Amino acid sequence: MKLQQLLSYTRKAVDEYQLIDPGDKIAVGISGGKDSLTMLYALHGLKRFYPNSFTIEAVTVDLGHPGFSTEPMANLCRELEVPYTVVPTQIAQIIFDERKESNPCSLCAKMRKGALNEAAKKLGCNKVAYAHHKDDIVETMLLSLIFEGRFHSFSPRTYLDRMDLTVIRPLMFVDEADVIGFWNKYRLPVEKSPCPVDGYTKRQYAKELVKTLSKEHPGAKERMFTAVLNGNIQGWPQRMPRIR
Repeated sequence: MKLQQLLSYTRKAVDEYQLIDPGDKIAVGISGGKDSLTMLYALHGLKRFYPNSFTIEAVTVDLGHPGFSTEPMANLCRELEVPYTVVPTQIAQIIFDERKESNPCSLCAKMRKGALNEAAKKLGCNKVAYAHHKDDIVETMLLSLIFEGRFHSFSPRTYLDRMDLTVIRPLMFVDEADVIGFWNKYRLPVEKSPCPVDGYTKRQYAKELVKTLSKEHPGAKERMFTAVLNGNIQGWPQRMPRIR
């Protein structure tokens, strides 16, 4: 995927779900993974021409895993001229060494998002961008159906009243395969996840399930994504027709 296509998908999400308002200061959470680095490129490129003027701040929540380096991300941010902040934490130690969580993902995500949101507030940001893409939305819907018994997926835009922050997901129309293509084409400095349970989660199970369904029933993922968009899910903003 070329940068122009990435920007087109990003603008589609921003326009149709009103993700960016004039004067927004957006904290872009970057973990070192392909998704978040692609999102950084997307918002960096979009702000050059989007009619609603906005600024971005890149933020990494360092979970404290041994051997994890933020230097490649720092170098990229310097190259893009994007301010960059690292938030050091002991989340990994708390979850794996002290609490010895058998199912650590939920608590880790909660603590990581909490640290990111607090950093965003300190930086004066009013929005936080998460790098969830189309596959994430479909996988979350399946996980909700299978394990919670409800039709649900996270919203493109969510207001957190306790923090007075708005979470946005500008990559929602981007396929994971296209993210991989962008990563390879632009040689993004991806850091391999140091998490000891990476690849052994319910999320990975849903990812494999989507692959199987798509192989056996071509177009299944797109149809499930369309079902989410048209599902009138509680908390989702109204979708606006895109003005061309």
